[in-house]
Amino acid sequence: MSVLQRSLHTLGGNLRRFFTHRLALAIGITFAADSLMFGSWVAYIPFVKTKLGLNDAELGLALFGMPLGLLAMNPFSAGAIARFGLARTTVGATVAMAIAFALPVWMPERWSFMAALFCVGAAVALMNVAMNTCATAVERAEGIYIMSSCHGMWSMGGMLGSGSAAALIALDVPPQLHLSILSLLVIALTLIWLRPALAQVPREEHAGGGARFSWPNRMLLFMIFIGLVVSLGEGVAFDWSAVYLRDTLGAPEQIAALGFTCFSLTMMAMRFTGDVLIPRFGERNMLYFSALLTSFALLVAIMAPAPVVGIAGFLLLGAGVALGAPILFNAAARVPGLAPGAGLATYATFSFIGFLAGPPLIGFIGESYGLRAGFAIVALLALCTLPVIRHTRLYGGR
Repeated sequence: MSVLQRSLHTLGGNLRRFFTHRLALAIGITFAADSLMFGSWVAYIPFVKTKLGLNDAELGLALFGMPLGLLAMNPFSAGAIARFGLARTTVGATVAMAIAFALPVWMPERWSFMAALFCVGAAVALMNVAMNTCATAVERAEGIYIMSSCHGMWSMGGMLGSGSAAALIALDVPPQLHLSILSLLVIALTLIWLRPALAQVPREEHAGGGARFSWPNRMLLFMIFIGLVVSLGEGVAFDWSAVYLRDTLGAPEQIAALGFTCFSLTMMAMRFTGDVLIPRFGERNMLYFSALLTSFALLVAIMAPAPVVGIAGFLLLGAGVALGAPILFNAAARVPGLAPGAGLATYATFSFIGFLAGPPLIGFIGESYGLRAGFAIVALLALCTLPVIRHTRLYGGR
C-alpha cells in the first residue's frame, strides 16, 4: 500500500469514527450550528453597511460591539461551566447564540446595531469556551482525536451558511426573514437533539472543578499571540471578504458572498484532515505551515486584479488558518497548573480579540489607506509568528 493510500485509509477511518460516535458528532454539530449562524450573518454585512449608510470606519466602529461582548463574557465562561455544568452551559449558550445572530439585521441605526453585536459577542464567547471544553473532555476521557474534526464541522457550517445566504441574496429573500427562520431551526435542533446527546459529556472533566479565568503565563502568552494572528486571518475573511470583493474588486453581491464560501470550503477540508495531519507532521510544523500560507494567501488577495483572483486568495487563506485554532485550543487546555476550562477561557479571552476586534481595526485602516493595506498588516503579522512558534512549548502536543 502506497503512502497516499495509507494516508487516505487513515483519514477515512478517523472520519468514520467521528461521524459514528454520537457524542463526538453532537459536539461537532454544535460547532456547525455556531458557524452556520455566523456564516449567514457575515454575508449580510454589505447589506447592513448600505442600509445604515456606513462608511468603512463607521462599520468598523459598530463591529467593535462583538469584541466588547466577548470581553465582557469570556472571563466568566469557565465559572459558568463550573456552576451549571458543561452540557447545560453549552446548550444554553447555543440557544442564546442563535437568538443573538438574528438581531443585527433588524436594527435601525448604528448604535442599536452595535448593541446587538455586543449580544452576539457575549453569546459566542460562552459557546466558544463551552464547546471546545466538550471536545477536550471527550478526547481525554476516550483517547480519541476529535478537536480538528469539530473545527472542521465549524467550517462546514460557515460554508453552508454563507453559501445559502448568497443564494437567498440572489433570490431577493429579506435578510431578516432568513436569519429569523434559521435561528428558530437552530434552537429546535439544540433543544430536541443536542441537549440529550450532550448530557453524555464526561462529568469528571466539567471545567476542572471550578476553574476560573486566570492571567496567562509566558507560554500561554506565546500561544495567545499566535492565536490572535490566526484569528485575525479568520476575521479578515468573515467580516471583510464580501466587502472587499464588492467594493474594491467590483464583484456583484451574490459573487462577493462566495469569497467566504470558498474560504470555508478549504478550511473545512484542512480541518477534517487535521486529526491525521497533526499527529503525522506535528503541531509545531503545522503552525509553521499555517503562518506561511496565511501570508501568501493574503498577498494573492491584495494583488488580485479581478474578483476571481481575490476569491482564490480567500480559498488559500482558508487552508492557511485552518489548523491554528484546533492546535492552540488543545494546547491551551494542556498548560500545567490550569484546568481545561480555565486554560481555554484565558486563551480565548485574549486570542479571540483578533477575530472580533481585528476586523474593525482593518476597517479604520481601510477608510484611510484602503483595505489592501489592512490585509498587508495581517500578512506581515503572520510572518512575525514564525519565531514565536519556534519558542512555544505545546506541553505534550502531538
